[in-house]
Amino acid sequence: MSQEQAHAAHPTPGTYFKVAVTLSIITAIEVGIFYVNALGKGIIPVLAVLSIGKFALVAMFYMHLKYDHKLFSTMFIAGLVLAVLVVFAIIALFQFFV
Repeated sequence: MSQEQAHAAHPTPGTYFKVAVTLSIITAIEVGIFYVNALGKGIIPVLAVLSIGKFALVAMFYMHLKYDHKLFSTMFIAGLVLAVLVVFAIIALFQFFV
């Protein structure tokens, strides 16, 4: 594979800008949700979902997982899923939501 072919699949600067704007918007939503008192402890799963979405965007575009071999993405996602399961298992162990 030539160097030109390798770089052809990568995103343009415009794509990086769109991803950065999207990440900024999600961050603004997270900050706004922090001030919603009605959510109580329900704020944690909401913020967790938004954070996972931001993390996925960063991993796909800035870490180039979207453009690499699927094996790398699979290994990365498997580690992420394991980490999330461990965190929620620890939360359940200490009965945080009860």
